[in-house]
Amino acid sequence: MSPVRGATVHRVTPLERVKRLRGWLIAHPTATDSALAVAVLAAMLVGSVLDPNGPAGKHGPTSWDTRTPTVLGLVLMPLAAGTLALRRRAPLPVLCVTTAISLLELILSDPRAPVAMSAVVALYTVAAHTDRPTTWRVGLLTMTALTGAAMLSGPMPWYAQENLGVFAWTGMAAAAGDAVRSRRAFVDAIRERAERAERTRDEEARRRVAEERLRIARDLHDVVAHHIALVNVQAGVAAHLMDKRPDQAKAALAHVREASRSALGELRATVGLLRQTGDPEAPTEPAPGLDRLEELADTFRHAGLPVEVARGDQGSKLPAAVDLASYRIIQEALTNVQKHAGERARAEVSVVRVGPHVEITVLDDGSRDSRRPPAADTARPPADPPQAGGHGLLGMRERVTALGGALTAGPRYGGGFRVHAILPVKARAGRSAAQTGDTP
Repeated sequence: MSPVRGATVHRVTPLERVKRLRGWLIAHPTATDSALAVAVLAAMLVGSVLDPNGPAGKHGPTSWDTRTPTVLGLVLMPLAAGTLALRRRAPLPVLCVTTAISLLELILSDPRAPVAMSAVVALYTVAAHTDRPTTWRVGLLTMTALTGAAMLSGPMPWYAQENLGVFAWTGMAAAAGDAVRSRRAFVDAIRERAERAERTRDEEARRRVAEERLRIARDLHDVVAHHIALVNVQAGVAAHLMDKRPDQAKAALAHVREASRSALGELRATVGLLRQTGDPEAPTEPAPGLDRLEELADTFRHAGLPVEVARGDQGSKLPAAVDLASYRIIQEALTNVQKHAGERARAEVSVVRVGPHVEITVLDDGSRDSRRPPAADTARPPADPPQAGGHGLLGMRERVTALGGALTAGPRYGGGFRVHAILPVKARAGRSAAQTGDTP
């Protein structure tokens, strides 16, 4: 059956195959150890049949020859190799068993078979899975026992190459296992520090989010407090100007005035609990809004950032909370452009009223500084991304979410960054009216 036209066929690379094989071996340690035991047995059988000390031939004084292994060697080799299948479950017992079998073969067998190879593998396992003091003690004891038995027994002199080989192989096995254990401990320590740093960064991000929520609550309090103060003043003026039914009007306005004063006091007391020591008092002037957008843009222009403002919402009256959130979003986005976009960056701000929503867009063209390579423009990280530890977008996201809107932020194709916020206007106004009891 032919493949579907347009379908992408994924080819498995050799590196992916190696990674899959490594993952399978880690997930099945018993199977891995069994395969190693079979390989060690095959190596011992080959070593017991080949004889490097054959008679001299035409190729030199030494030539390879074959020999017949002893019955004892044929029995001890499978026994020692089979014990290695349990080397990671019980490292020390496996080392003891393989060392005893190797000593028995070195003392009683002639010609010798390389049964000591199993003890070398077991010693490496002990060194890789225990601490350094245990490796030194067990390694020296195993090395002394095997080398001493090889030198003091057998047909060859004590200084023979095979006897010195036992000493070298056991020493290298202990050193290699200790090196592997040290590297594994080093990697685990680095991973633990990285995880601890990640937890610390997450905690710091949560703390910053909590602080931003408190700041948002204070801003909302300032907005509500300002309007309640206006109601209070207007009610007091109306109480002096009403001529019809002055007694009832004055009594009603007195109730309004008292209720507004009580609400203002409760809001001030509630948010006062959220204020920390040293925080400034609530401002007496109205909270900033889009009517001060040009002033905000001029501030950034004087700081060296060219800002173009396009308004498509003239004549639209926004709720106070939406107006404040729009101003803060633009302010934070322009701050990020000034901090991260580079010296030659330009910013564009647009505010458009689309049906029951107001859309705010802040664009920048990224850094075009000739002193940096071109790849740096497209590789510039997003301004204050939440996943990278920044908190500017977190605050904007909290403001938009509190109003029931949506925020998207990310790099632009070809360089630069884009922040786009959609804030509901009609729904927010409807909720405010429903909460105050007004009729449309």
